[in-house]
Amino acid sequence: MSPSLIQIVIVVVLLILLFGRGKISGLMGDVAQGIKSFKKGIADEEPVKEDPKIIEQKSEKTVAEEKSDVSEKSE
Repeated sequence: MSPSLIQIVIVVVLLILLFGRGKISGLMGDVAQGIKSFKKGIADEEPVKEDPKIIEQKSEKTVAEEKSDVSEKSE
Protein backbone atom coordinates (compact mmCIF):
# COMPACT_ATOMS: atom_id res chain seq x y z
CA MET A 1 0.00 0.00 0.00
CA SER A 2 1.79 3.14 -1.19
CA PRO A 3 0.80 6.65 -0.11
CA SER A 4 -1.31 8.59 -2.55
CA LEU A 5 -0.49 12.05 -3.85
CA ILE A 6 -3.01 13.67 -1.50
CA GLN A 7 -1.43 12.02 1.55
CA ILE A 8 2.04 13.19 0.51
CA VAL A 9 0.79 16.77 0.03
CA ILE A 10 -0.87 16.73 3.47
CA VAL A 11 2.35 15.54 5.14
CA VAL A 12 4.43 18.19 3.34
CA VAL A 13 1.99 20.95 4.34
CA LEU A 14 2.03 19.80 7.97
CA LEU A 15 5.85 19.75 8.01
CA ILE A 16 5.99 23.27 6.61
CA LEU A 17 3.47 24.49 9.18
CA LEU A 18 5.29 22.85 12.09
CA PHE A 19 8.88 23.71 11.22
CA GLY A 20 8.63 26.63 8.81
CA ARG A 21 10.40 27.02 5.49
CA GLY A 22 13.58 28.42 7.07
CA LYS A 23 14.28 25.46 9.32
CA ILE A 24 13.60 22.88 6.64
CA SER A 25 15.84 24.57 4.06
CA GLY A 26 18.57 25.01 6.68
CA LEU A 27 18.34 21.35 7.62
CA MET A 28 18.58 20.26 3.98
CA GLY A 29 21.63 22.52 3.53
CA ASP A 30 23.34 20.94 6.54
CA VAL A 31 22.64 17.44 5.21
CA ALA A 32 24.06 18.35 1.79
CA GLN A 33 27.17 19.87 3.38
CA GLY A 34 27.71 16.72 5.44
CA ILE A 35 27.45 14.50 2.38
CA LYS A 36 29.95 16.69 0.47
CA SER A 37 32.48 16.62 3.30
CA PHE A 38 32.07 12.85 3.63
CA LYS A 39 32.75 12.35 -0.09
CA LYS A 40 35.75 14.68 0.08
CA GLY A 41 37.14 12.78 3.06
CA ILE A 42 36.86 9.47 1.23
CA ALA A 43 38.48 10.89 -1.92
CA ASP A 44 41.40 12.42 0.04
CA GLU A 45 42.13 9.25 1.97
CA GLU A 46 45.23 7.42 0.78
CA PRO A 47 45.20 3.63 0.79
CA VAL A 48 47.17 2.14 3.64
CA LYS A 49 49.90 -0.24 2.59
CA GLU A 50 50.78 -2.75 5.24
CA ASP A 51 53.85 -4.90 5.31
CA PRO A 52 53.07 -8.59 5.37
CA LYS A 53 53.57 -10.01 8.81
CA ILE A 54 55.84 -12.98 9.20
CA ILE A 55 54.69 -15.50 11.76
CA GLU A 56 57.40 -17.73 13.10
CA GLN A 57 56.51 -21.24 14.09
CA LYS A 58 58.29 -22.64 17.07
CA SER A 59 58.87 -26.29 17.59
CA GLU A 60 58.11 -27.97 20.89
CA LYS A 61 61.83 -28.16 21.59
CA THR A 62 62.26 -24.39 21.15
CA VAL A 63 59.32 -23.67 23.45
CA ALA A 64 60.74 -26.00 26.12
CA GLU A 65 64.15 -24.30 25.87
CA GLU A 66 62.57 -20.86 26.31
CA LYS A 67 60.66 -22.03 29.38
CA SER A 68 63.84 -23.41 30.94
CA ASP A 69 65.66 -20.13 30.18
CA VAL A 70 62.93 -18.16 31.93
CA SER A 71 62.94 -20.44 34.96
CA GLU A 72 66.77 -20.20 35.23
CA LYS A 73 66.64 -16.39 35.15
CA SER A 74 64.03 -16.25 37.90
CA GLU A 75 66.12 -18.40 40.27
